Order: sequence, then structure tokens, then C-alpha cells
Amino acid sequence: MLTVDNLNITLRKSGFSLVCGLSFTLNKGDKIAVIGSEGTGKSTLLKGLSSNHDTDHVEMNGNVICHGRIGYLEQDIKKNWHGVTVQDYLVKKNPEDSVDYSRFEKLKNLGRILDRLGLNMSIYDENRFLGHLSGGEVVKLGLAKLLLEENDILLLDEPTNDLDFETILFLESFIKNETRPILYVSHDEALLEETANGIVHLQRIRKMTEAKSFFERMTYLDYKNHRLNHYESALMRAKKQRSEHRAKMEKFRQVYQKVAHQQDQAVRVPSAARLLAKKIKSMKSMERRFEKERVDFVPIPEKEEGIEIFFNREITLPKGRRVMDFHLDTLKIGDNILSRNIDLDIVGPKKIAIVGRNGCGKSTLLTLFYDHIRRKSNLSVGFMPQSYEDLNRSGDVLAFLEANEDRNKEAVARKMLGALAFQREEMTMETRDLSGGQRAKLYLLKMILNENTCLLLDEPTRNLSPLSAPHVHDMLSQYGGVIIAVTHDRKFIEDVFDEVYTLDEHTLKKSAG
Repeated sequence: MLTVDNLNITLRKSGFSLVCGLSFTLNKGDKIAVIGSEGTGKSTLLKGLSSNHDTDHVEMNGNVICHGRIGYLEQDIKKNWHGVTVQDYLVKKNPEDSVDYSRFEKLKNLGRILDRLGLNMSIYDENRFLGHLSGGEVVKLGLAKLLLEENDILLLDEPTNDLDFETILFLESFIKNETRPILYVSHDEALLEETANGIVHLQRIRKMTEAKSFFERMTYLDYKNHRLNHYESALMRAKKQRSEHRAKMEKFRQVYQKVAHQQDQAVRVPSAARLLAKKIKSMKSMERRFEKERVDFVPIPEKEEGIEIFFNREITLPKGRRVMDFHLDTLKIGDNILSRNIDLDIVGPKKIAIVGRNGCGKSTLLTLFYDHIRRKSNLSVGFMPQSYEDLNRSGDVLAFLEANEDRNKEAVARKMLGALAFQREEMTMETRDLSGGQRAKLYLLKMILNENTCLLLDEPTRNLSPLSAPHVHDMLSQYGGVIIAVTHDRKFIEDVFDEVYTLDEHTLKKSAG
């Protein structure tokens, strides 16, 4: 239903290649996952394949043949639809369009679809602006809009972002059982393992300067094993070839030195000297052949690297240090009471995860914790908001890191940005032009540079690739300070957190086990 043949995507401004020679076919029943490190062009690929989204910053060439209508779920819905109401969002194709009243006919099944997604019909009746909804509520609305339209092919960009556990499980079931072909980007390894039957992998190789793109029709787990086995096999062949060549060259040098020594000793015997001179000439010719063999060496395979940054090991908090003693009678947004009688007492370097249904007030509560700790303690506090709003304003990467006016800090920042796979030109880009994954890494880097002793993180892994996520888990599990995070990332919770709290309409309570 969708055929991509030798597709190339290049950034107009820098000429850098994001997608190179990619070919694959998306048929009925296919669930093809697009994976790759942050900034490799995953979202750009989906936008390019959908016909209704801005791709002016890239140049595309190749053949794309589509039989059917494409439905596209964008990654950052709030960014583009912030000032649009729920009702208008559901009946508009683009934020700037006028309302197409004929599209209201599609809303006849809205109640049933919202119910499947765990949303109440009141979200439509209240008609709030999307910017006033939680991240999870916005993603659910995006899925509802997609399900209301009669699309033949679905493109989903990070569909699990900000979703609660219940909706993630629904989405897994939906993708697995859907007969329409689906091409999707996801950081959620559990989702990939459960649903993908094909993999598009976008890579940057040769020190992140060259794009490599390919497709394999297999499950995500099979692909991970296949990629590891292929890498190890190619590495073994390359090492063996070089080892055998070194041994051959060493043996050649020993013989050559012996003949050269004999030639030096045979200067008084012309006939012997002539024979040895011929032998030297022959051996020089042999040496040139050996050197030419290097050209045909199997290249040493490049292993796609994750991020390589760490918090200062000296960041620690004493076990008896009181970080927060928080009480709130009612958690409210406007006049809407979300929860009551919230108490959280933190002593020492704890790592606490907060979970709960979408719209229950987790992000609002995390902001209150942030304000409380800054006022009541002298800890250095880092905060990563869910929507990355600080990065949507003008300013470049180095300015956000507060490193553009300090030569020493700039040198350190540039080195660490390189470890995060930022290209030189990306280090001075406007932050609003970065990918979601690059933005998440930028917040983490700022916290490292500032040596924060307390981190408040709102869905910090939501845009990180499966390649980067394990390193981030390891980095935060070894961190010696306090972490309070809102998250629905199952693997992240398992790897990093000491305690899990659930927020609901009654209170904030510690989960058993």
C-alpha cells in the first residue's frame, strides 16, 4: 500500500544526509518501527511520507508510491495546536485552517472512541484549549482524531508519549491487532517488542558524519540479535584479516632484512650481488602487492554508540538530610480539584517515581514540588518540564546551557555535546529546531553542567531512542542526589527508582512492592 524506493532526505541548510537510499514496502498487516539515535531523521521521515506537513527544511528525492489515504499522528501536538480548542482540533487538518463543517459528520463515533482511550466525553463538551490539557490527554485526542478519519495507512510518531499505563496497553493491543499498515516511531522497547514485524533503522556512521538507512522484515527482538550477531561477525572477520596481514608482513620484513644483509655482505662477489639485487627488486614488488591488499580489507564495522555523559560522582546527599516535607490540602487546576491530602516526606538521596492516569495532575504536582524545594532548601535543583517550553523560545543550544559567554564552560559543553552525538552546526542551532530526543538530552546535559543535587523530571525518557535510554537509566541509577520523576516508562521505573507513588483523585499514595 506504500512503497518507498531509494528515498534520500537531505537538510537544505547544511546539506547533511538524514536518509540515504532507503527502500521498503508497507503492506496490509505490517507494523514497521522506525528506530535510530536522536536527530537521525525519524520524525522527518514520517512527515515526508505524509503529504500534509511542513518539510521545507529538507530536500527529498526517490520514489514514493501510495495507494490509499495516510493518517499521521505528529509527535509534538501541543507545539502546533497550543491555542486551538478541542472541538476545532478534531475537525481541522491544520491549525490555521478554517473549520470544515462537513467534517463534523465524522464525530458520530467520538464517544465510543474516547471511551476506548480512557477519555470522558466532557473533554469535548468543555472545549478547552489543547495547551491547557495534560500531555497524555493531548496524545489521546490525537489518537481519537486518527481513528475518526477513514485512513488506509497510519503513521504514528512516538504515540506512547505521556500516556498512562492503561492507555499504553490499549495502544499495544491496537497496533498488534490493526489490519491497516502502520509505520511508527517509538522509544518504548516493550511496545517495540510486542508489536513490530519490520524495522527501518536510520543510522549515522563515520563519527556521525554519514547517514546509513536500511530495512529488515523481522521482529524487534530478532533484529537486535541479528544486528549484534552481524556486528560481531563482521568485527571478527575484519580483525582476523588484519591479524593475518600483520603476520604476513612481519614474516616478509624478516626475509627482506635477511636478503638486504646478504646483499651488503656480497659486494665483493658480483654474481651473488646481482642475484640478491634481483631478489630485492622482486621482494619490493611483493611488498607493493601486500600494501594494495589493504584497500580490499573488510571495513571494521562501526558500532552505533549511545550517549556518553555522567553526573559528577561527588554529588551525594547524606542519608539523614531532609529534602522535602510537603503537604497540600487540595491539588487544583483553576476551580477543578484533582486530588486531596497530599503528603510527601523525602529524607536522603531517594529516587521516587510518580504515576497515575492522564489528567490527574502529576505535572502540576511536580511543579509544586519544584517550587517547594527551591524555597525550603539550599539544594541545587534541576527541572525538566514535559513540554520543553524553555526550548520553544528563541535562543541557541550554547545559550541554553549558559556556556556562550564563558570560554572554559563552552569548551566543556561542546565536548559533552559531541558525546551526545550533536554535530558542530547543531551546537549553535536554535533550540526550537531540535528534535524531541535532542531536547531531552540537552536538559540532562544542563543538569550535569550545573551539578544539580536534586532533579525533578517530567517524562524524561519520552523522546529518547532505545539506544540512548539504557545509558540514561544507568546514569540516573548511579546519580547520588534526589530524583522525583513523573513517568510511565516501565523499564525506566524498574531500572532506576526506589519507590513508586500513585496519584489519583483521593491522594498520593505509595505503591506496594
